[in-house]
Amino acid sequence: MICAGQASTSRAAVFKAMGMDWVFALALGYALGSVPFGLILTRLTGAGDLRAIGSGNIGATNVLRTGRKGLAAATLLLDLGKGLAAVLLAWRLVPGAVEAAALGAILGHCFPVWLGFRGGKGVATLMGVSLGLGWPIGLAYAVAWLGLLAGLRISSLAGMTAAVVAPLAALATGHERFVPVLALLALLVLWLHRANIARLRAGTEPRVGRGKQP
Repeated sequence: MICAGQASTSRAAVFKAMGMDWVFALALGYALGSVPFGLILTRLTGAGDLRAIGSGNIGATNVLRTGRKGLAAATLLLDLGKGLAAVLLAWRLVPGAVEAAALGAILGHCFPVWLGFRGGKGVATLMGVSLGLGWPIGLAYAVAWLGLLAGLRISSLAGMTAAVVAPLAALATGHERFVPVLALLALLVLWLHRANIARLRAGTEPRVGRGKQP
């Protein structure tokens, strides 16, 4: 027979283990998410310091301003891949804390310690995270993002819309567990795009391939 004191100790041990899993998953996600692929690729290929180009952002949209579409595509895929890898590794190592890995990956990309916490806006990495949490979520994200980007050619609007679609898709496809973290990440993406939102309201937000887009 287990006494009340033993039960309390057992629960405390479980909560401590869960907490350590979350810390580990958050750190794992951050480490992977903070790899600045856009900056690395532009430097390796002689395209210059990405932070001194266009908006200074390290994401694929800014890499596109170097005029190298292949480089931009590679950046997009690698940024997507690091978000997916973070979540898939968490599923394997700490399945109870995949949300923390998802959060860490986006925080790492947007606020990398290696670059003075000045990173990207998380759109491509969030697609990878969404795909890792559940393929229906990733599919909905991709349709919203790429569909709007192809139709309207406004990168910021497409990315923000996709970020908002992700928690809605999670709710609609039986992945309710991930709604809170995806909603939080959607709010972060919107906040990081606040300057873009102001330009959209003013009608001055450029389209992809038609001038500069901070």
